[in-house]
Amino acid sequence: MSRISGRVALVTGGSRGIGAAVARRLAQDGAHVAFTYREAEDSAKAVVADIESYGRTGLSIRADSTDPAALVGAVEQTVAELGRLDVLVNNAGVFSSAPIEKVSLDDLDRAIAVHVRGVFLATQAAVRHLGDGGRIVNIGSSFASRVPTPVPGVSVYAMTKSAVNGLTRALARELGPRGITVNLILPGSTDTDMNPADSAGADAQRSQIALGRYGTPADVAAMVSHLVGEGGRHITGASIAIDGGTTT
Repeated sequence: MSRISGRVALVTGGSRGIGAAVARRLAQDGAHVAFTYREAEDSAKAVVADIESYGRTGLSIRADSTDPAALVGAVEQTVAELGRLDVLVNNAGVFSSAPIEKVSLDDLDRAIAVHVRGVFLATQAAVRHLGDGGRIVNIGSSFASRVPTPVPGVSVYAMTKSAVNGLTRALARELGPRGITVNLILPGSTDTDMNPADSAGADAQRSQIALGRYGTPADVAAMVSHLVGEGGRHITGASIAIDGGTTT
């Protein structure tokens, strides 16, 4: 029997990229998985089908992470339809490619809403349901620690992702007595539609990676699986780079 068999997970931004890989991996390892998505309905249906192919229950919830009511509602819907909540993966993300002098107030507010307020609100709602052995995994970015190449627009992204580091460490202390772990994963260049490995700037990014190659969403999903399973029972407050050595 899988080490997370029967547990229930909620993944924000789970219809594509890293989030979809996490949803599929958790289902493969035995969890029932709910996930939020904003627009990619066809992709969401495909992820649900994959979850169900493993014999688990899949639940897609249309919820924009900039909408507080929708985000909190996604947590409550997960509990209502799947019966419990054991794992929260805060994955939803946005990226503005504009250089800092051209970043609009709307772009800034959206990044803060998704990466900071959204993570806080989803976590706040989730901890009302998580019990002993509960797991929270936040998906940050290696850019929050080091920006090795000039990337237009990364300043806002790095700033807002950095905030999750402080939240993770503080919550690990606050929730530790309740048996809930809180950890942060810092992906580096990962081959998704947000940063494809064949994009114009990909070679410059690869030149900064010790292993010389992009990561894959499955690489990140494997670490999430470890942290939410028995292997992660004594890991909390940690920031784990999955970046091929970019930040070494």
